[in-house]
Amino acid sequence: MENKKTKLTLSGIAKKSIENIELAKTQSKNSVVIEKKTSKFSPRGNFSKSSSVRSKPAVSTTGSFTPRANLTPKPSSPITNDYEKRKLAEQRATRRLKGESGDKGKPGTKKRELKLTVSRALSDEIEARSRSMASLKRAKQKENRELTKEEIQENLKPIKRDVNISETITVRELAIRMAEQSSNVIKHLLGMGVTVTINQSLAADTAEYLVKEFGHNPIKETKAEEIVKKIKESRSENLKNRPPIITVMGHVDHGKTSVLDVLRSASVVSGEFGGITQHIGAYQINYNSNKLTFIDTPGHAAFTEMRARGSKLTDIVVLVVAADDGVKPQTIESIKHAQAAKVPIVVAINKCDLPDADPKKIKNQLLEYELIAEELSGDTLMVEISTKTNKNLDKLVESIILQAEILDLKTDFESQATGIVLESKIDIGRGPVASVIITSGTLKKGDYFVCGLKWGKARALINDLGKNIDQALPASPIEVLGINGAANAGDDFLVLNNEKEAKSLSETRTQEAKDGKEGNSTISFATQESAFKEKISEDLNIIIKSDVHGSSEAIKGAISQITHEEVKANIILSDIGMVTESDVSLAKASNAALIAFNVKPTKEAKVLAEKEKIVISSYNIIYEVLDYVKKRMSGLLAPDIKEEIVGTAEILEIFKVSNAGKVAGTKITEGEILSSSNARLIRDGVIIYTGKIGSIFREKNQAKQVSMGQECGIILKDFNDYQKKDIIEAFSSTSTDRMI
Repeated sequence: MENKKTKLTLSGIAKKSIENIELAKTQSKNSVVIEKKTSKFSPRGNFSKSSSVRSKPAVSTTGSFTPRANLTPKPSSPITNDYEKRKLAEQRATRRLKGESGDKGKPGTKKRELKLTVSRALSDEIEARSRSMASLKRAKQKENRELTKEEIQENLKPIKRDVNISETITVRELAIRMAEQSSNVIKHLLGMGVTVTINQSLAADTAEYLVKEFGHNPIKETKAEEIVKKIKESRSENLKNRPPIITVMGHVDHGKTSVLDVLRSASVVSGEFGGITQHIGAYQINYNSNKLTFIDTPGHAAFTEMRARGSKLTDIVVLVVAADDGVKPQTIESIKHAQAAKVPIVVAINKCDLPDADPKKIKNQLLEYELIAEELSGDTLMVEISTKTNKNLDKLVESIILQAEILDLKTDFESQATGIVLESKIDIGRGPVASVIITSGTLKKGDYFVCGLKWGKARALINDLGKNIDQALPASPIEVLGINGAANAGDDFLVLNNEKEAKSLSETRTQEAKDGKEGNSTISFATQESAFKEKISEDLNIIIKSDVHGSSEAIKGAISQITHEEVKANIILSDIGMVTESDVSLAKASNAALIAFNVKPTKEAKVLAEKEKIVISSYNIIYEVLDYVKKRMSGLLAPDIKEEIVGTAEILEIFKVSNAGKVAGTKITEGEILSSSNARLIRDGVIIYTGKIGSIFREKNQAKQVSMGQECGIILKDFNDYQKKDIIEAFSSTSTDRMI
């Protein structure tokens, strides 16, 4: 007997249309349509229809159904039929979708819940089912990958930076500040028709334009001078009277240092070579409870810069004039410096003890320069003194104090110190030392300061008496130790709050100075000219090593005054300190004259100089240095050569002689021609040849001399292109050395 099998199928696949399925899903997302399909053939076995067909959910015409309370009774015996197992699983899935939990807690339920069935696929339960740990991990990794991509894209976006721009800046420095490659900056400039190198300087407007082109924000840096100005403007207004600063000026050997020597009761003149002051000295004296700061300046013509620096720093100028010598060039120069600085002048007419002294003559000479004495109804204080007899020296000091009271000199004692560098040197054992005059504020030991391009910490303060002090008040001359290098004379001295500020200001100034030196090669869009010039003169390279910066400065200034059309002095190095091995090596490499002024070479430098045959010229007096430089420059000058024509000959015929070549048959028209004479051949007024005569022939015999009117054959050395009517000119030359 064949029994029919029943099978659960999706009505939408077999008989229902797709539209009915979509409608059913709309009405109830979790509803399923189940339909019984009767097989066309009878199942095998002795099974009745009633036994093989189980109760089924009622099917609605719309595709939805309402489940019964007891949809499937639990079998009392284990289910072994595959069909029954599949049917039971589908029924349990249906109950889970409806919120039933009949299988909750049973073993293997979780695994079966994850099994995908047709009914669960249609009901979208696949979206709601629990996800495995591996699936969650994969999803997290994907999310991280996507996040990383977003971050990468964010990082790839160009960063807009604030770029500081100085007055001039190199291509390298600009590229670093923009965080761009130097090659890209150069390519950009090339595209604009500007050819530069990586170390080339750019003008501020050009750099600003490039920064904008690269998408950054240009910011013009504040100049160091503006920073200093702001610091100085922030001073308090607690003003107190300060000692006056007096500069002693005048012609050489008029007694400037002797005046100070008497006032200080110390011997300074004996310490100066040749009795000539070659440094700026600063001293402070007490006179009737009044402090006076004196600055002694050199009177030699070479120390113009020192005198100018002294006049700018000072409050009062004491002009020393010798009564027996009168007004001299440096006297006039000192007057001009003081007048330019608008500083009052007190005239000290010195050496009035000499028999030929004439103070009235001096006063009359000074009238020419608008210095009128009080007795002549003027306002210039003039005192007749003598340093040998101490005549009227107290009156001179009282005149200075009176002038200071009129000026009413006041300054701020509480603020941070400012000053001016008088001199600087490198001391063995102490390092760089700067001589400073404090103009405002109080300098304390341990203060951080800027000195020109250098900076440092006041490690020690030494007054004019050589004593260590803890602080220096305004108008005090002191030596400051702790600077990181030798400063330049005339540099400003400024105390800052901390090390960071001092370093920053020093670096800013150094960069500005560097940009200024490179300013000659600055590239701008407006102009781009060639810097090539034809060299028309010889150079004498010079290396100067001196004891103090002021002397070095004076030597440089004096050498620069030595000028000549054919030769010039080129100072490749001017520094302070002993002559070292590096100085000798530089002199060797540059073929330079090495000058040591008031300093000695080190032992190593001496050995190297002897080995390399480099002469170290040592001097103590400045005019000896100038004489040496003039002598060396004169050696580079071409000697004066004077020519004298001794005879001329005209070529009449040209002969060919065996073993001799071509011979010019000539007739002597002027003077005489010697066989040892220099000669030139002139053709149509143009010099064709210049050399010497090789041989002279008279009737096939060699001759040493041929006079006017005679005929002869002439052979010129290394020349045989003779033509008729050429002129052979014999001449003698003498050379004379030239001096500057």
